[in-house]
Amino acid sequence: MPRLHIIIVGAALLLGASTTVYAQASTPSTEAQSAKADGALSGRDLEFLEDAAQSGLTEIEASRLAQQTSTNSDVNAFAAQMIKDHIRMREELARLAASKGYTPAAEPSLLQQVELKALAALNGEWFDKAYSDRIGVAAHESTVRMFKEASKSAQDPDIKAFAANHLPALEQHLEMARDLENKVRNE
Repeated sequence: MPRLHIIIVGAALLLGASTTVYAQASTPSTEAQSAKADGALSGRDLEFLEDAAQSGLTEIEASRLAQQTSTNSDVNAFAAQMIKDHIRMREELARLAASKGYTPAAEPSLLQQVELKALAALNGEWFDKAYSDRIGVAAHESTVRMFKEASKSAQDPDIKAFAANHLPALEQHLEMARDLENKVRNE
């Protein structure tokens, strides 16, 4: 039991330490730097594409983990919906980015990878609570803020439209996540 307690405490600390993981500016990839050098996209637009790609990948990976780990039917249903929706959004983002001469991130950021590893160390109700809180609520709060900002201030009209078009679904995900978090907390 002491070892399990240490794992749980360590995972909780890692999860708590990464509260701003989803909205952080990432270091632009080589493609991003060359696209910026060509003047094709603004730095903020490239940052949005990179952050949106990494956040989506994190949600997909965490939701796949939830399907493998959780026995809670509500968690599994939410995870299935997140996988479906975020894969579709990622494919659209990849097409948009390619049309702009940019290849988005192919994996979550380093901080997001740490959070995924911390989540993977949990099981049972500890996993369900961490998943619903961090991947459900916190990630979607951050993503909604990011998409709202891009829908208002992106310089590229296609990126602005992409953000605006996906914002309602992300807001719905946030509401679903809050409902899930309440259910998991009260079980």
